[in-house]
Amino acid sequence: MASSSEEQIQRMEENRGREDTEESYKERNTDIHKNASGGDGDNPDDFNLEKQIETMSTVFSDLASEPNVNEGIDKLVEKELINQELQQGKIPEEVQSVWEKAIREITEEQMKVDEKNIEIHKSSMLQKIKDIITKREIEFEKYDIVKHGPLVDLSGEDKPGVREIELYPINPPYSYIRILYDMEIHEYQYKVIEPELTDMEKKLLENIKLRLIETLDIDLKETENSDAKDVLRSRFVDFLRDYRIDLSPANREKLIYYIQRDFLGYGDIDAVMRDPDIEDISCDGPGTPIYVYHKKYESIPSSIIFDVDEKLDSFVIRMAQICGKHISIANPLLDATMPDGSRIQLTLGREVTTYGSTFTIRRFNENPITPSQLIGFHTYSTAMMAYLWLAVESNKSIIFAGGTASGKTTSMNAISMFIQPEMKLVSIEDTRELNLAHPNWIPGVTRQAFAGEERGSIGMYELLRASLRQRPEYILVGEVRGAEAYVLFQAMSTGHTTFSTIHADSVQSIVHRLENPPINVPRIMIQALDVVCVQAQVKVGEERVRRCKSITEIIGVDPRTGELLTNEVFLWGAGKDSFQYSGRSYVIESLMLDRGWDDATAKKELQQRQDVIEWALQRGINNYKDFSKIIVAYKREPETIIKLVKQEMQDE
Repeated sequence: MASSSEEQIQRMEENRGREDTEESYKERNTDIHKNASGGDGDNPDDFNLEKQIETMSTVFSDLASEPNVNEGIDKLVEKELINQELQQGKIPEEVQSVWEKAIREITEEQMKVDEKNIEIHKSSMLQKIKDIITKREIEFEKYDIVKHGPLVDLSGEDKPGVREIELYPINPPYSYIRILYDMEIHEYQYKVIEPELTDMEKKLLENIKLRLIETLDIDLKETENSDAKDVLRSRFVDFLRDYRIDLSPANREKLIYYIQRDFLGYGDIDAVMRDPDIEDISCDGPGTPIYVYHKKYESIPSSIIFDVDEKLDSFVIRMAQICGKHISIANPLLDATMPDGSRIQLTLGREVTTYGSTFTIRRFNENPITPSQLIGFHTYSTAMMAYLWLAVESNKSIIFAGGTASGKTTSMNAISMFIQPEMKLVSIEDTRELNLAHPNWIPGVTRQAFAGEERGSIGMYELLRASLRQRPEYILVGEVRGAEAYVLFQAMSTGHTTFSTIHADSVQSIVHRLENPPINVPRIMIQALDVVCVQAQVKVGEERVRRCKSITEIIGVDPRTGELLTNEVFLWGAGKDSFQYSGRSYVIESLMLDRGWDDATAKKELQQRQDVIEWALQRGINNYKDFSKIIVAYKREPETIIKLVKQEMQDE
């Protein structure tokens, strides 16, 4: 009996142990759920992923280290009751129920954790992908200068001793020009005013420009300027949306200006290139201000400076590329024509210019100066221009001589407007400068050799020889300075009417240049030239102006002395800044013989032409195409035009 009682007590203790084990698992599973959810376990929204992972790791490590279910089973197996039940082929129900329940609850909890992990991970990834591929639609408000304020500061806070002379717009509301006068050094200054950028805006601008260089898939050169601007603006807006950059309308417009300026314009000098009062732009090297030649203030320093060699070198290379040319250290010199027609001379590096890269731009006027405008500038008188009109009509060959920037090419282009449109013209230039309204015109330009070799180059000599086979009635040569001059005078001798320019300051110096190397034109051939116009930049008071100092006719060669016989038809007087007529013209006399005019008719023809030019000047007809139409109309119906001119001049 005693043994039986002991066995019952032992069995009750073991059953109580199994119940304790079951309760411990229930408590642990409840803790798992509470710890994982971060709350009381009833609210699924309290789920906390990081806390769940930490709790699960602790539970599984406890299960591996504590003597729990496995040890309980081992002890029971040692008992006789279990041995008996095992012999009957089954596991005790108490052990089986505890084991299955513990495993089932742990497994179910782990599955819940895994499902929540997967769902959270999936949701997070989808959101990230959605954020990447979906642009946040930012509404960009259009810039309004009244609402958002100006882009540039025009307050004009002058330094002590510096006075503002003039302020005028170039590309409003983006760029302006301020002319200052430094009273201490008595010097004018040319200040370019553009929108100011902060350091962060400058970095953003560089990143946007790099992005555009990488992604632009159209050729901006082949696109209309307005369309190209729209493309750049659209790509700029796309960039801001891609990177969720929300700028104010004013700041956005500033960046747009610089992007369009650098991609479609001329970079740092774009505002200067837009200024109609600028004739020349010159950069002497890094660290020195760019000088501009202003129509009112002459040569003055600007506020534009290329600080370092690398920046200036890059700019020079880009200018060459804009012109469709190549410049390198191997070939550091380049003469080219810019897209707007301006002439540019470039040097790269310190190989040929010891201070560094340089450039000089001779501005091109899209609307060439007309003969009436030259009279308005007082470069020529009305009588002088009427004389040249008759000389052009009579197929007289003319050379314009003078120093640098004296207006030689401008005057040659102007008198070419007297040529009738049906006449065939051929022009030959190193860089394109002439701009005519004639439909029957072949403009020729020289070509440099490829890759620095001699082969492939086409000079003015070859072009001039080729032009003689094109049956031209007028040949225009940009400048004679070499072997092409010999061909030019041969063309004069064979009856071709030619206009050209040469660097010389008098008729005597012209003859000296023509007769000596490298031109070597015999004096006997020089007499084929009919008229020489000598121009110069002179001072009238404090103002620097251009004047035609003389118009001289080449009569012939004295057979006894071999000297060239000349006749000054018009002469400029510096004292009164006026032009005087000598009283005789061999060109007019030869014209009278050819056309059968008497003195009265010749004077009448000259006076009528003076009236037409004066009328065009008073009417403000400055467009070269409109002026050419007047010349054509006078040729076709002179009486009708003269009647109109006299009537309007009388009314005034």
